[in-house]
Amino acid sequence: MSKPRKVAVIVGSLRKESFSRKLAKAIAATAPANLSFDFVEIGALQHFNQDLEATPTAEWTAFREQVKAADAVLFVTPEYNRGLPGVLKNAIDVGSRPYGASVWNGKPAAVVSNSPGAIGGFGAYHQLRQSLVFLNMPTVNQPETYVGGVAAMFDEGGELINEATREFLIGFGQVFADGIERYAA
Repeated sequence: MSKPRKVAVIVGSLRKESFSRKLAKAIAATAPANLSFDFVEIGALQHFNQDLEATPTAEWTAFREQVKAADAVLFVTPEYNRGLPGVLKNAIDVGSRPYGASVWNGKPAAVVSNSPGAIGGFGAYHQLRQSLVFLNMPTVNQPETYVGGVAAMFDEGGELINEATREFLIGFGQVFADGIERYAA
């Protein structure tokens, strides 16, 4: 069995019952046993402002430390207006600074986008991947993970009920675990 690996999970939606959060929990539940998942909350992060770098806020510092402690990062996000939610972009920016001390650098990553519609968050997925390339994060390329029709995949308790999606997530989790082993320090 592979070495135990800690994955920071960043959900791009703040809604308590968001489809992204439910999907992230389903990924954690179906992933290989050597992966543990730490949900890193981003809702309390102040808007990025370089003037704050001299004395970063406690929220910025805690966020950066949680991400630094992880071996890899899983981003699960909805799509808003064909792009990333602002709160997720803010978290990326906060973690990327100060210059030369990015918490993202070299950290293996995976992106999962979702939407109640058929396209599955295609725009958000690719916009996020573009930032991850710049941030030097080796990212799972295949399977591209766009989850369309997500609103019908969970029961009232938030449990995944779509068996085809469960099987897909099991395969995705293994590919992600393999990628972490390939790139993690």
